[in-house]
Amino acid sequence: MAQGKLKVKNKLPQGAKSKKAKGSAVTKRKAAPVKSKSAAQSSKMKMAVTKMVNKAAEQQMRSMAQEAPKKLTAAQQRVASAPTAPTAAK
Repeated sequence: MAQGKLKVKNKLPQGAKSKKAKGSAVTKRKAAPVKSKSAAQSSKMKMAVTKMVNKAAEQQMRSMAQEAPKKLTAAQQRVASAPTAPTAAK
């Protein structure tokens, strides 16, 4: 069981001043340089071009990989020609 008194919030006297809340930690400069829209646009264009080039290169690599003749070693050919599951022994 709790032993002790409950905490009671005290009220400040009428003549006491309360603390003011502080402002934000970051302040904006009035003479800060304005970012140009063309720089942001050019970076977006670069990203779009990069994505298109990468996508086209990936498609080309995939098509080349699927069309290439598959050369299997002798061991790989034996494994490919072997039955997939052994028959159940009775």
